[in-house]
Amino acid sequence: MSGLLIRICGKVQGVGFRPFIWQLADRLRLRGEVCNDSTGVEIRLLQPVNVELFIEQLQRDCPPLARIDSINFDSFDWQIPPLNFTITDSRQGRMDTQIAPDAATCPECLHDINHPGDRRFGYAFTNCTHCGPRFTLIRAMPYDRSATSMAEFSLCPQCQQEYLNPADRRFHAQPVACPHCGPQISATLQSGARLASGAAALECAVAALRAGKIVAIKGLGGFHLACDATQQNAVLRLRERKQRPSKPLAVMVPDIGWLGQCSAEGPQSVLCGILGSPAAPIVLTAKCAVSPLCEAVAPELDEIGLMLPFTPLHHLLMQAFQTPLVMTSGNANGCAPVLTNEAALLQLGGIADLWLLHNRDIVQRADDSLLRVTPHGNEILRRARGYVPDAIVLPAGFDNQPPLLALGGDLKNTFCLVRGNQAILSAHFGSLTRSDIAGQQQQAIAHFQQLYDCTPAAVARDAHPAYVSHMQAESPGIQIIDVLHHHAHIAACLAEHRWPLHGGKVIGLALDGLGYGIADDKTGALWGGECLLVDYLHCERLGGLPAVALPGGDRAALEPWRNLLAQWQAFVPGWQTRPESQALQNYPWLPLSRAIAAGINSPLASSCGRLFDAVAVALGCAPAQLTWEGEAASHLEVLAQRASGISHPVTMPLQHTPSGTFLDLATFWQQWLDWDAAPAARAFAFHDALAQGFAALASYHAERMGTGTVALGGGVLHNRLLRQRLRHYLAHLHVLMPQKVPAGDGGLALGQALVACARLQCSAALHSATSISSGFNNKDSHD
Repeated sequence: MSGLLIRICGKVQGVGFRPFIWQLADRLRLRGEVCNDSTGVEIRLLQPVNVELFIEQLQRDCPPLARIDSINFDSFDWQIPPLNFTITDSRQGRMDTQIAPDAATCPECLHDINHPGDRRFGYAFTNCTHCGPRFTLIRAMPYDRSATSMAEFSLCPQCQQEYLNPADRRFHAQPVACPHCGPQISATLQSGARLASGAAALECAVAALRAGKIVAIKGLGGFHLACDATQQNAVLRLRERKQRPSKPLAVMVPDIGWLGQCSAEGPQSVLCGILGSPAAPIVLTAKCAVSPLCEAVAPELDEIGLMLPFTPLHHLLMQAFQTPLVMTSGNANGCAPVLTNEAALLQLGGIADLWLLHNRDIVQRADDSLLRVTPHGNEILRRARGYVPDAIVLPAGFDNQPPLLALGGDLKNTFCLVRGNQAILSAHFGSLTRSDIAGQQQQAIAHFQQLYDCTPAAVARDAHPAYVSHMQAESPGIQIIDVLHHHAHIAACLAEHRWPLHGGKVIGLALDGLGYGIADDKTGALWGGECLLVDYLHCERLGGLPAVALPGGDRAALEPWRNLLAQWQAFVPGWQTRPESQALQNYPWLPLSRAIAAGINSPLASSCGRLFDAVAVALGCAPAQLTWEGEAASHLEVLAQRASGISHPVTMPLQHTPSGTFLDLATFWQQWLDWDAAPAARAFAFHDALAQGFAALASYHAERMGTGTVALGGGVLHNRLLRQRLRHYLAHLHVLMPQKVPAGDGGLALGQALVACARLQCSAALHSATSISSGFNNKDSHD
């Protein structure tokens, strides 16, 4: 008998899609079957079928975590006509579907754990098809329980009944469990001695936190180190033990009602919507002037990172504690986050006082995602839990790409796997200069390739020859494609905005610390403040910031006073006689000044990040040595926000040279130093002049090149004030700003992947054209 085959691709496994189809078919009185396979979900229906009605209701009532990318139809013959509609076992095959990210506890499961009559009352691992772990527990695809870290937990009869009942919201929810058959929590000392299990373990953790102690908590994709965010001594103790003196710490609040006390923005709808979304990220929000949070959480900053509980364990902990908790990454200073109970007890021994553990394995690391709500949309700073591994659909022109791996950069590392018309960007890893972090990254790459059944035919990497990621790619038999750092930044922005492969060139503003570029003589150079003419295939430098010495090389990124010395030595004649020179008097500037003049260990770099450091030192808001990336720039921005919008006489005019058009920093420093104004006003003037200078530079070249589009990239764009002023001065152009993919190095891998795909596609087209031409020539010769 005739049948209709419907194939649905997208994020349709592990999200309650099959029971939804079963319920839809039951409602429409259809007969047939549905199953998962390696490409998504396959539905077979016995004719007749009202296709329009079926698809309309399918799309209208789709499960909340699902996303449909394509629906295809075909016909087939039933050998034995079905008598009803059933859900059948998964079919194996080449993997071509998406994996769902972990999702925060849904309202129904939250009700279950808080309802005394429910059998999951107080259970820390409650979940259903609408929430719970996905990515962090998958070992293989298709997504079935046997291929997850839940395989070792045999279902009890009641859970089995739920799991097999298509009308139940826990039907084929692979992590489904209850207190009788699922994972359990325990409170443990470093010695391994177990103090308590279950509810008693939670009580131990709460008691320790109330006493000002530090508790290591095992979550979905890693561990947190937690302490009472209202106790100054507890937070300072955590900072001392973790050797994290001033970098801001994230805070988990018990519920949305706390926003009014902790955030100056209060419980506004956009903020609440993001915090309460299935991704449940950390959200940066304005600090409240009077807050229960102690100053040590985010010292001298005007933003605070807040998050809501996102697992039943966190909900139960916060309900019992009823006070905000610091929730920072579970790792010792400079080490990779721990993922196993054994590693947590060993590595966090000098930090935690108590360990709240559980016995379900973490298969994949997933840090907390971090974003900021802005008037122009959300801006992701770190893309991880809740968003990874959601696929990014490639722009028009990038169809049916061969498998490709892009390795990203060395800092804030992510990698990217491309297959077909999709890019899968990994979670955040951090600095690959740490061998243990590089090891986690390599394990994750192998895991992704196995999950997606995808062996790369080519590898894209950063062009910097000294990068760890550059050297990782050196593998015989695989085509390697080098991509300039700032080309990748702009390409990532273009990809996010679906700029077509053949969409034409744009002006790119790439503003960051340092990246490998190309000098006029085709040798390597260090860039960081560039105006570029870019498409996916080409990257031409048009100008930007002038190159300035980096005294001491890499040490200049840690000791910001070195950059002020280099700036003044390059652009402020006789700076030693100016009263502002006091900013450098407490540092050993004289021998370093001689080294700069002699070109000793002082490479030239056009770094925007180091310019921020220099201005911060001149205004006295930078420490002698940075303890976290962007520390000086963040304090400078806080200072500038106090005078935002004032008028000033400071400019960075354009300077045209044979090598390109550059911002005139000599004029800037002269005007800035001569202007008698308060530090906040001078901090704002710097941000404003820099934005106006780069906007003038982009506008000048946009007119010359006949393009009306400007794309931006680079970590400096995470500066709120600079971003705002750039939007203001570029308002007459079409501006593409990173939002869904980090502007900084967390987005590099996506840009590398798109550049590499464009080159491979162009090379294949040229080869094809050459072959056709050769064929015609051969034919002519034979004739």
